[in-house]
Amino acid sequence: MPTPSIRWVERFRPFFWSVVLSVTLNSRATELATPPSQAADHQHAASSVPGSASGLRPALIAGVTERDFLKLGDKPKTVRLLVVATWTDDNYGMNFNGHSRGGALYTVPKGWTVEVTYINPGPVPHSLIVIEKSALKKIQIPVPYFKGAAVPNHVQGMSYDKASFTFTPDEAGEFALACGFPTHALNGHWIALDIAENASEPTLKLGDKPVIKATR
Repeated sequence: MPTPSIRWVERFRPFFWSVVLSVTLNSRATELATPPSQAADHQHAASSVPGSASGLRPALIAGVTERDFLKLGDKPKTVRLLVVATWTDDNYGMNFNGHSRGGALYTVPKGWTVEVTYINPGPVPHSLIVIEKSALKKIQIPVPYFKGAAVPNHVQGMSYDKASFTFTPDEAGEFALACGFPTHALNGHWIALDIAENASEPTLKLGDKPVIKATR
């Protein structure tokens, strides 16, 4: 019969290797995205050009612009969000729609149906999950805050792929659209999502740019 110490090791072995894989892949992604002359200094400004990150599969985001990030759905009180990982080199590729650490903000009225399309055109596994902002400090995020508000297998992540999910927030508050791969949200791979009690329409704020209103 295994000793307690052996059982402990076996229990946490999958989690340990997921963290090792995350660190290794992100380190490699940084090396690929950084010119040799800058490899020793990660303080250089990253490119903010959409689709500029190294190793992307352009076909997955062909024709996509910022106008596609927020659209009204076909049914009343329905909104469509398009969230793209590694849209730029910001935060060494760990960004959504070119922003990280809450630098972009979706605002959705409470009770609206939210249809999310998520795309990761890059080689490093990422995912998307709706969580409370307090959960951003966790190494691993087990479940979404709202029912159905995550891509499948969000802990494992995916690369060169797309997925979708739909949820209806029944509670107002400040949340986050975060990467569910272990340690990624902790390292800034998230943008803000406000579910607003009194909002009349969905909006999107990308950094310092003017607020975008949802259109068809």
